[in-house]
Amino acid sequence: MKKLFAIASLLVLASLVLAACGGGASQASDLLGAINERGYILISTDPNYEPQSFLNTEGKRASDTKCPSDTLTTAEMQGFDVDVAIAVGDALGVETCFATPGWDLLTAGNWADKWDMSVGSMTITTSRQQVLDFSVPYYYTPAVVAVAADSGFDSLESLAGQALCAGVSTTYELWLDNDMEGLGLPESSIYAKVPAGVTVVPLDSDQECAQSIASGRTDFVGYVTSGTVVDANLAAGMPVVKLEGVVFSEDLAAAFDKASTLTTATLLAKVNETFTAMHKDGTLSALSNQWFGMDITQAPK
Repeated sequence: MKKLFAIASLLVLASLVLAACGGGASQASDLLGAINERGYILISTDPNYEPQSFLNTEGKRASDTKCPSDTLTTAEMQGFDVDVAIAVGDALGVETCFATPGWDLLTAGNWADKWDMSVGSMTITTSRQQVLDFSVPYYYTPAVVAVAADSGFDSLESLAGQALCAGVSTTYELWLDNDMEGLGLPESSIYAKVPAGVTVVPLDSDQECAQSIASGRTDFVGYVTSGTVVDANLAAGMPVVKLEGVVFSEDLAAAFDKASTLTTATLLAKVNETFTAMHKDGTLSALSNQWFGMDITQAPK
């Protein structure tokens, strides 16, 4: 009897330890169910991509947040993508938390379940569709070229033989590399050829290209990025100028990992439903006007 009591006591103790450590695996059969169980969704985005997403240095993390300690809360981030991500969490009835992995990790897929989805201005391309699933687009942007204000270059053609910067693993780097197959955009969305003999200087983020020029870096004369980023750079007083013309256009969407342990189909369907409603009721247009000063949520015609 004493032996049986001891065994029972050990089993009870073990169950208490598991409960204290958060033991007890999720019973959810899909990712949406797991998100609802834990009460938060972990969305990846860029902490240095103003005005789409950037740190709120005045934001203070709430003490009662459900977000893991190594993630950021809604009070610590701001921007267009951030507000779109928050709307997704609100539609699910859960708290939104943010992860900030490198862009190359995002586009490579196989996220090892470290975050649930991406709302980070990712362009839908055929190569990315091999490892990621995409929502309906939530906005559309033109890709443009900007140069240092004192560089003397005033057209795309004049940049032949020069070095240009782009964020690593971005559509902008693929375009500069003349990798049109990797770029994976329809020909109708590509408006300009890459200047002959261009050297590509990749940085962690295309926003860093502008910041590097502002800090005096001279190993490249310009950079390729979204027109919205260049507009923000100009508004911030950075010493750059935007060259005339759009080089290609992008459909931007939320992304989901095909290699997710739990199926993402129901989460993707809910996000599509949310984005469609936000397009219809004008929420996305209002957010676009707030952050970009224009509505770029309508599909190009």
